[in-house]
Amino acid sequence: MGFFLSKYSKFEKTLPDVAGKIFAITGTTSGTGFVAAETVARHNGVVLLLNRPSSRSEESLKKLQAAVPEGQFIPIDCDLQDFSSVRKACAQIKEKYTSLYCLSNNAGIMATPDEITNDGYDKQMQTNHLSHFLLTTELFPLLLKSSKEQGDARIVQHSSLGRRDTTSNIFDGQFLEKKEKNGMLGGDNDDTASFGQGPEWQRYYQTKLANSIFCQALHDKLVGGSENNNNDDHKNILSLCAHPGIATTNLADNFKFGMLVKLLIVPFVFFLGQSAEDGTMGLLKAMMDHKENVKGGTLYGPKSTKGYAVAAESFAYETNTKNKEMLWRKSEEAIGASFVV
Repeated sequence: MGFFLSKYSKFEKTLPDVAGKIFAITGTTSGTGFVAAETVARHNGVVLLLNRPSSRSEESLKKLQAAVPEGQFIPIDCDLQDFSSVRKACAQIKEKYTSLYCLSNNAGIMATPDEITNDGYDKQMQTNHLSHFLLTTELFPLLLKSSKEQGDARIVQHSSLGRRDTTSNIFDGQFLEKKEKNGMLGGDNDDTASFGQGPEWQRYYQTKLANSIFCQALHDKLVGGSENNNNDDHKNILSLCAHPGIATTNLADNFKFGMLVKLLIVPFVFFLGQSAEDGTMGLLKAMMDHKENVKGGTLYGPKSTKGYAVAAESFAYETNTKNKEMLWRKSEEAIGASFVV
């Protein structure tokens, strides 16, 4: 936790025991995902660790096992930049488990180059949203089963303050569409001193807005009383979202800082940011807190850049009906499957 005065320890004491509940978390090798996995295990939950196979994921598993020796950690290979890998991970989960209490769509990458995946989609959008949409689609029956057995279930997206920084607050459908080659979504800003600016950042901001809109769209369908969800089991599945404020995770490891940024970012984070543990409070509140303390369709995180997790105000572009409908339609087109709630 370094030089930060942590609030996490006090917050963790308010979280309930989650024995008998199964949590699937993407991106647990470090940062908020690692803290979330460790916390769930410490509260007796079963943790499915969904990560791309690598030495890094192997080492993080060892660290989790050392931190919580009695913890139940189950590693599952899941590369969010490959739809086939996501489907294999889902098949493995469904083969072993009949219910799932919480799907935490936590993993994310930030300001990466203008590249497409082998599936043909923007690397950031597929990692941060489209593969999580696919995970949610595939694992929804297990979450529904949990809502019947345990009284509720959770689907949690992990957004960021960046959702507010898209150009003119517009959610642009082109970022959800298939592309023919690299470099079709604005290219990259070679001026590394322009931290937070440029097309690579706009691509990131679009993914974080997609996370928030997905939460809202899913919430609407769960409580909307359609012919498919006219019972309380659907309404007991909570669609939630979180943001970490400004937290000292390694999300920015995949791009290069200019020297000026390196000199400025440390005092910037010191005054405005918080530890990875504190940055996880919004995510953990959505994943684990008592049902009466959370409300579907709500984003939880610090009121500004740091602090305890509270309910955030929704902006018009997050709840806009056209945005929700467009996201759902284009996401279904991307994964090649209908998500009927």
